Amino acid sequence: MNATILPNNENHYPVLLNEIISIISPQNGGTFIDCTLGQGGYSKAFLKFNNTKVIAIDRDFDCKTIAKKIEEVHKERFLFFHKKFSDIDKIKIENSKIKAIIFDLGYSYTQIKDPNKGLSFESKGNLNMRMGLNNFSANEVINKLSQKDLELIFKYFGEDKDSKIISKKIVEQRVKSNLNTEHLVRIINSVKKKNYKIHNATKIFQAIRIFVNKEISELVYGLINATKILDIDGILLTVSFHSLEDKIIKYFFKSLSEEKKISRYFPEEKNHNKLFKLLSKRPIVPSQKEISVNKPSRSAKLRYVIKKKKISNFEHDFLKKFSKLLEIESLSNKL
Repeated sequence: MNATILPNNENHYPVLLNEIISIISPQNGGTFIDCTLGQGGYSKAFLKFNNTKVIAIDRDFDCKTIAKKIEEVHKERFLFFHKKFSDIDKIKIENSKIKAIIFDLGYSYTQIKDPNKGLSFESKGNLNMRMGLNNFSANEVINKLSQKDLELIFKYFGEDKDSKIISKKIVEQRVKSNLNTEHLVRIINSVKKKNYKIHNATKIFQAIRIFVNKEISELVYGLINATKILDIDGILLTVSFHSLEDKIIKYFFKSLSEEKKISRYFPEEKNHNKLFKLLSKRPIVPSQKEISVNKPSRSAKLRYVIKKKKISNFEHDFLKKFSKLLEIESLSNKL
């Protein structure tokens, strides 16, 4: 879940950057947390404005090099932490009022094409997909988990209708030899008809990547812990790229922005103690102009809320809502 999408090696395009700047107003100064430094597109853009300070986070080891270059230019205004963004509440922030926290959940071109990370179905050799600070790889997932476990991962994290058949074939084939990236792609292609819109392996690889990097719990606890440290009138902003992420974000923002009935027995009595102010239920999406320059941005959805209250124990309903997904993620305890 790291950083911005990059369509080629020469140009860097932070997705929906103009829209984000118009929402968080770095021109007026303030401290911003960039939860996915990636190629540094957002952080560098915010630092172009005077009186801004950026605290950046990323789990990817390669981001340390990018962070070091930014630090050399903005020594007093930029801090980097090599952490998962779910640990945002563990970062020591001294005397800084947080104006906005930004999550960009996309992957950069350089990350996708990095053969060592093995995120792409075009990669060769051993399955990996670790983004950093991981306990296991895709190789262990595919070659060790049961057919039923794999089916659940593919079904819920990849939303793939062929999950059962693919997981069955994987278990049958791995008896002969340890499966690598090419083996997995061949298995998927043997099950699916040719898809001219997306590669046959897209959803299965997405599911494995989400599972390996625990992207569900990262997002769920990242949102919860970011909310806890955000100041009143601070902005929580996300850019997501697939429906599962957007579903989680949409529910979190909407459920904590609504006036809820205190009891079904007293329908007129409502709880007016809303945590967030939600300005629009609809996401902001890239313009046709941006998509023409950066085609992968077409799936991006920007959502944001403004924190209006300090409320404790707000996460119970949210955790319950997505308990099934978190339960599937916990299958990793078998590895």
